[in-house]
Amino acid sequence: MKVYTKRGDSGTTGLLYGGRVGKDDLRTQAYGTTDEAVSALAIARSQLEAGRWHDAVLDVQRELFVVGAELATDPKNAHKLSDGVSRVSSEMISDLEARIDAVVEEFPLPKEFIVPGRHPAAAGVDLARSVVRRAERDVVALTRVDDTVRPEVLAYLNRLSDWLFVLARAIEGPGHDSSRLRD
Repeated sequence: MKVYTKRGDSGTTGLLYGGRVGKDDLRTQAYGTTDEAVSALAIARSQLEAGRWHDAVLDVQRELFVVGAELATDPKNAHKLSDGVSRVSSEMISDLEARIDAVVEEFPLPKEFIVPGRHPAAAGVDLARSVVRRAERDVVALTRVDDTVRPEVLAYLNRLSDWLFVLARAIEGPGHDSSRLRD
């Protein structure tokens, strides 16, 4: 089987469950940006040993595939999506809120600004956070022209960028022993 199909040579790309849109379509940009966030998180995860943070980042990477699947589906095929598999669920959002609260409880946010880069994993998390913020902006732009985008998508991305912020602070914050990252 060949990896290349040549169908994208015309500047279009296929959507999940059928249909084609331009590679510069707002929908394509939105799910493409979530894919970039997955890759940025891969950089972070590669710097973490197996354990708590490694597994948490992997879980979020998988959740971003859910976000991407929903965004990559033509609205007329939305009925084919499944909560938590290919459609963002309200549980995904509430789970992120619980994760945020747990991290902040264990690692209170510093009162001063932290310049990213003290720990390679945190630098990857901060990169992913900024990419997720761009994905949020892309989804907002998409919602201005497509009223079928569900608010759960934007809410998930918003909570995710918050979780990534507190996770990076937990990794890099003053007084936090980086050896605690290796549960």
